[in-house]
Amino acid sequence: MSLVEISDADAVGVRAANPSAFTLTGTNSWLVGRDPAWLIDPGPALTGHLEALVGEIGRRGGLGGIALTHDHFDHSEAVPVLQGRFPGTPLAAGRGEAARLQPGARFGPLEAVATPGHAPDHFALLFGDVAFTGDAVLGRGSVFIAPDPGALAGYLEGLARLRARTLRLLAPGHGPIVDSPAAKLDEYVAHRLERERRLLQALAGGARSVPELLRGAWSEVPEALRPAATITLAAHLDKLEDEGRLPAGVRRPAPFELRAP
Repeated sequence: MSLVEISDADAVGVRAANPSAFTLTGTNSWLVGRDPAWLIDPGPALTGHLEALVGEIGRRGGLGGIALTHDHFDHSEAVPVLQGRFPGTPLAAGRGEAARLQPGARFGPLEAVATPGHAPDHFALLFGDVAFTGDAVLGRGSVFIAPDPGALAGYLEGLARLRARTLRLLAPGHGPIVDSPAAKLDEYVAHRLERERRLLQALAGGARSVPELLRGAWSEVPEALRPAATITLAAHLDKLEDEGRLPAGVRRPAPFELRAP
């Protein structure tokens, strides 16, 4: 567990001790404001992480509410534990038993910006000029895009929404704070378009199977991240099909290959 201060935004991050190839150095839970504080992504229900969150909440004058960027386990597992510690604390999320986040809606001091793609219920949460981006934008590397209907097009639209805002920092769900938001968002869009270019090139060269397409467009991805690449491949194929640009005979990833890591 470690703390990440954003002193000029009155925010602090508590990083959970759950590092992995997908969570990087661990899940970042963020507390903003005080009297009361508002918690973004409580993270995993690890004892040390929970103790650190409860301590920070106490120092900030209590808990006003909990908001989820999305409900994946590494971001949401601690919700019921904290609601037990702070009875009556409201929860806001894109789906599930919570106050439903909507584009442009406010939850306490937070503004919701729809950023689907990694998950259909994904929102970035703005606190002034700081965007808490969950898994839409990481501090390092890229994210997998789930093959939900319209996921990749929606993801690019979400990045464009963030790019249109005047932001000073991106505070991600994993990895370090990003102090050049515009450059990072441009990098993320360019990365997705480059993957699409390489995929189209592989298709034009006759690639049709999943291994062939991964070799063509994700050749540098290490073995540990191949499951995420396979999921994202499916989202790219969906986008090409929606746009009428997918050739006949392309084999899609099997359902067992599309389970989120």
